[in-house]
Amino acid sequence: VTPLSFLIYERVAHFSSVRALDSAQEVLEQADYLYSCGETQKLHQLLVRHKDSDDAEFLWRLARGSRDLALLSSISADEKKRLTYEAFDYAKKALEKNQACFAAHKWFAICLSDVGDYEGIKVKIGNSYTIRNHLEQAIELNPKDATSIHILGYWCFAFAELAWYQRKVAAVIFASPPTATYEEALAFFLKAEEVDPNFYSKNLLMLGKSYMMLSDVKRAALWLAKARDYPAVTEEDKQVHKLTNFQDFKVYN
Repeated sequence: VTPLSFLIYERVAHFSSVRALDSAQEVLEQADYLYSCGETQKLHQLLVRHKDSDDAEFLWRLARGSRDLALLSSISADEKKRLTYEAFDYAKKALEKNQACFAAHKWFAICLSDVGDYEGIKVKIGNSYTIRNHLEQAIELNPKDATSIHILGYWCFAFAELAWYQRKVAAVIFASPPTATYEEALAFFLKAEEVDPNFYSKNLLMLGKSYMMLSDVKRAALWLAKARDYPAVTEEDKQVHKLTNFQDFKVYN
């Protein structure tokens, strides 16, 4: 190989590498745009082409995309289950590829919780400390991620309202079963709202529900009204609207 040929080869190789990086970044930007628009199916179709990627940035987005697709009302029960486990596999792989990625920790926690819905209350409660641990790691890596803070609040709310028989299961699994209060849940939901105001319809809903459980009707009505009036872009937004339009909500209007 002549020096000139080698120089040409080196420059072409460098250009190809840069272009590949640009293309990957463009795909991620397109994915984030589709997510912001609520284009769940188009987003999944885009990202699934990169399912064999070793990049955690693709993998956690795939986990989120598969989970969002599973939440669509048009999805069959069997397909919902398949997508739920698929989402968990992507989240697990993202975490294996990059332990320093806050979103990988967050989506691993979310997807692990979802899988528990199919594996029984014992498994779901058994995973609870692991879920909280990964949420706390996500927040430590990115204290400005309101979603991770919200989910930690949801974790607290779920254990605050745990039924008596579920508490017995937890006591069998753990020497010190997980516990939480509505006050703790409320603090996380308020913190999430402080970090990123009006970022998520479900955070507004959970603020309302937390105040209801604490018998603060006035503040409950305020946050439930905000949740009801939140623009319905995603499937979750639509579900929140249904919850805030129940007959029992009218007593707060």
